[in-house]
Amino acid sequence: MGDWPNFENRAVIGKALRLRREIDDFEARWPALAKREELLPGFSWTQLERQLVDLSATAAQADMARHLVSATRKLAPFKPPEMVLREILCLTWVLLDENFKGEVEVGSAEMS
Repeated sequence: MGDWPNFENRAVIGKALRLRREIDDFEARWPALAKREELLPGFSWTQLERQLVDLSATAAQADMARHLVSATRKLAPFKPPEMVLREILCLTWVLLDENFKGEVEVGSAEMS
């Protein structure tokens, strides 16, 4: 049992390294702009969540919005602002997609 804390440490370090690689890949593709750009108006995470819930295509997606915003918010301090913006845009796309199925319905799974 002495290996258990070591295993947890490796898992946490693995997650941190994956996040670092994601950030490095993003910054390689989208380097910081040299000139100062006009900033977007400020808004809160609560306002973002409220709007995404309202815009969601289904009740299930509205419930999912809360979880997606929470997950995005937790990692946002470690990521470049433009990367967070991209993630917000991606989750908005999922929440507005009327054909998105968050869970597979019994009997409706298709075999490929």
